[in-house]
Amino acid sequence: MSGDRPLIEFDGVDKYFGETQVLRDVDLSVDEREVVVVIGPSGSGKSTLLRCVNRLEEIQAGEIRIGGQAVSEMDVNAVRQRVGMVFQSFNLFPHMTALENVAVAPRKVRGIPGDEADERARTLLDRVGLADQTGSYPGALSGGQQQRVAIARALAMEPEVMLFDEVTSALDPELVGDVLGVIGDLAAEGMTMLVVTHEMGFAREVCDRVVLMADGDIVEQGESESFFENPETERGRAFLSRLL
Repeated sequence: MSGDRPLIEFDGVDKYFGETQVLRDVDLSVDEREVVVVIGPSGSGKSTLLRCVNRLEEIQAGEIRIGGQAVSEMDVNAVRQRVGMVFQSFNLFPHMTALENVAVAPRKVRGIPGDEADERARTLLDRVGLADQTGSYPGALSGGQQQRVAIARALAMEPEVMLFDEVTSALDPELVGDVLGVIGDLAAEGMTMLVVTHEMGFAREVCDRVVLMADGDIVEQGESESFFENPETERGRAFLSRLL
């Protein structure tokens, strides 16, 4: 459940790619311990919204705050230590084992001693169900296993917030459940999360709030159950009718 104050805030955010506006005056907040799922048609601005939080993309107007502090005023590496992100593509280092992939950032970025970083990596790989794969290289892992290593790698930096951008869309259907199960476990543990997904069953079951985007705008948002049972807007009803 959500906490007492927003951990992430979007305040009048505009984002352009050249002449094309992809985010339009976006206002959104995510409370501590809240899970917010962002849905919408392709090209609606969902992934861009996430990428602006940790400054993979820079905004042209408005402000994004984490814990009340504007991300534009923070060192970009400091932002990315506070905000973990997992992508559609796994982006693992192919020449490193699963353990090394998870341990490398705490060692290199946070200066954690090697033995301690390795122990933390083992704990995290166990947490995502891969305790038996610590010595495996990405090429020997399934897509679902690689994605779970990527989640463990993001968690290794002990972020305050996790962003998930369509993390199951590149997976074979039979592998999706294991990855969604890990995200569901994180939700149950109280991790603050902003999740872009097309998995409506997962969204309905796990999230506290749904945000529907279209053409760079937030067109509807509400508590999960009420949105799926009775969307308030014609856009919401039309979107769900195509999916459910």
